[in-house]
Amino acid sequence: MEEELKCPVCGSLFREPIILPCSHNVCLPCARTIAVQTPDGEQHLPQPLLLSRGSGLQAGAAATPSLEHDAAAGPACSGAGGSAAGGLGGGAGGGGDHADKLSLYSETDSGYGSYTPSLKSPNGVRVLPMVPAPPGSSAAAARGAACSSLSSSSSSITCPQCHRSASLDHRGLRGFQRNRLLEAIVQRYQQGRGAVPGASAAAAVAICQLCDRTPPEPAATLCEQCDVLYCAACQLKCHPSRGPFAKHRLVQPPPPPAPAEAASGPTGAAQGAPSGGSGCKSPGGAGAGATGGSTARKFPTCPEHEMENYSMYCVSCRTPVCYLCLEEGRHAKHEVKPLGAMWKQHKAQLSQALNGVSDKAKEAKEFLVQLKNILQQIQENGLDYEACLVAQCDALVDALTRQKAKLLTKVTKEREHKLKVVWDQINHCTLKLRQSTGLMEYCLEVIKENDPSGFLQISDALIKRVQVSQEQWVKGALEPKVSAEFDLTLDSEPLLQAIHQLDFIQMKCRVPPIPLLQLEKCCTRNNSVTLAWRMPPFTHSPVDGYILELDDGAGGQFREVYVGKETLCTIDGLHFNSTYNARVKAFNSSGVGPYSKTVVLQTSDVAWFTFDPNSGHRDIILSNDNQTATCSSYDDRVVLGTAAFSKGVHYWELHVDRYDNHPDPAFGVARASVVKDMMLGKDDKAWAMYVDNNRSWFMHCNSHTNRTEGGVCKGATVGVLLDLNKHTLTFFINGQQQGPTAFSHVDGVFMPALSLNRNVQVTLHTGLEVPTNLGRPKLSGN
Repeated sequence: MEEELKCPVCGSLFREPIILPCSHNVCLPCARTIAVQTPDGEQHLPQPLLLSRGSGLQAGAAATPSLEHDAAAGPACSGAGGSAAGGLGGGAGGGGDHADKLSLYSETDSGYGSYTPSLKSPNGVRVLPMVPAPPGSSAAAARGAACSSLSSSSSSITCPQCHRSASLDHRGLRGFQRNRLLEAIVQRYQQGRGAVPGASAAAAVAICQLCDRTPPEPAATLCEQCDVLYCAACQLKCHPSRGPFAKHRLVQPPPPPAPAEAASGPTGAAQGAPSGGSGCKSPGGAGAGATGGSTARKFPTCPEHEMENYSMYCVSCRTPVCYLCLEEGRHAKHEVKPLGAMWKQHKAQLSQALNGVSDKAKEAKEFLVQLKNILQQIQENGLDYEACLVAQCDALVDALTRQKAKLLTKVTKEREHKLKVVWDQINHCTLKLRQSTGLMEYCLEVIKENDPSGFLQISDALIKRVQVSQEQWVKGALEPKVSAEFDLTLDSEPLLQAIHQLDFIQMKCRVPPIPLLQLEKCCTRNNSVTLAWRMPPFTHSPVDGYILELDDGAGGQFREVYVGKETLCTIDGLHFNSTYNARVKAFNSSGVGPYSKTVVLQTSDVAWFTFDPNSGHRDIILSNDNQTATCSSYDDRVVLGTAAFSKGVHYWELHVDRYDNHPDPAFGVARASVVKDMMLGKDDKAWAMYVDNNRSWFMHCNSHTNRTEGGVCKGATVGVLLDLNKHTLTFFINGQQQGPTAFSHVDGVFMPALSLNRNVQVTLHTGLEVPTNLGRPKLSGN
């Protein structure tokens, strides 16, 4: 709440807050620092140009004297406000008063109040710079000069929050209402923090706030309109009893409160700003004012009629007024309401608005909790993903290391093979070389002999041996069998490219993978099927939804039966005793993924159903888990079954539990839109057999045909056989076919149907196989 209680100019808690026309608040001392004087010539500008200067209201010609009296009357800004206006002058103790006087003198002297970019308050609002007083002149003289100079100019003030400008009338800043409610809230807030202004600066006597003497003279008068204490000399200089000041009421200064009252009084800040180290002095700062430390806060009075309290509220002007204001005719054509009633009404509106804000604040708190949880989840998920990334990279490194070992093994084997081949060739060549060398040396020794007969005796054998030795060195014998080069080339380029392209797949979205059908959750019931699926584990591609497709139950084309984000789907209204094929695929912004495997589902051979409580007439009474039906009306009412048939052969029976006064119940089939407040078969949406205790008739479109002898009684059983393969409808009573085939060319979608009144009660039996031992049909009577 503290931010709501701070002035947008000085950045500290409000002191004497006033309400600007735009409904924003600003401290009265701060308002003086941002008020701008307009020269005489500008008052005569055309209205559009004047409005372009920021004047929201028409400026009066006599606007300036009251500005002078505001500047002289209001307490000097100190604290945070002093830091924005007077604190820039370097004085910490009495700099507030001096800055206030000099700022006004500066405005008067120049004729303009200009914003200086280098001078800003803590909230960034520009304030007027200080200009030293002329040599030899006092602050009081400066105020006198201000009065005479400002009398020829008008003033305006710009809201520091919304930057809307408003012109000041002859009352100056006092023309703006004082926000006493905000003032009281600030006091309570300061009390709660134990920082009540005035508690540490309670003076023994009230002192003048405009004195240049040191110490200041005791105060002689207090202006109730200006809320400023004057000594006799300063009152004559700064607050003469003429002109606009003639209507101001001067009273004796109130006595200072006791020390306990000064420490505990709730209104110390209602009339002034904090004093002490920051150098601000005001009636409230001295512990005085209209409300003492233990006295109740003064009830606000009308500024135009000082002794009159507010009693009415002008809706047009949005301001409280007294009865004298109404008598003077200022609000004659305005809508005026009692102050108390409007107070209660606005309080109720504020409370209602607060409820909405409270709800939004609650949502904001929940949202903050959600964001904090997201922060924690981000931290945890970040650590998990880091660990996962490290594990994946380590796995890649391990796989590369294992592959490296395999490749090194291959290189080692190749090297050992080449070495073995070369060593074998070296050994073989060395052996042959030794043998050839020995033969050569032996032959040379033989040639040296001079015995012809001995030579000829062995020459033939030697010649053959030499020839054989020469033939051993055939072509290629002196060539290496293996090369020194290795015929192994490692193709690492694709792997390097894959490593360089290794990235998170979220950045490059891909189509979803194949969904996995959860066969343990897929099932059939009657003529409905339920399918469930999920995405494979460790799937990183986002999934926006799924498309479920089903064929026609006869091996035909697939058709879409579901598109959405759910992973469980039930399809109703299928054919009984039929085989369906189903498949599913996922999709996202990148496209549609591949189909899953096809699952085959078989619907039930026979139909299990009950009476439908939602489709029956309101007079129908169902019991026994919706298997027994009766009626509360003497008129015939219709009820349908929960199953619908469009294919196959179906048989069900109805047992007559009660039969009184010879009613005419009707049994058969109907469309979903059949009329339910008359006998079954009277419209074109039903095909029925109605029966009494002696005979029966077939009826469709209110046409009665094939009267057949034989009726029903208590304990009788009526069977209905719907053969949609042959498109026929046949009825049975107690196992015997009742008449011929009732209806042919029956085609479409049909629901079991029954009409009865309060004299009949029947029970439905379903899930029956088609009987094969039914009796022959009875002959019809016509």
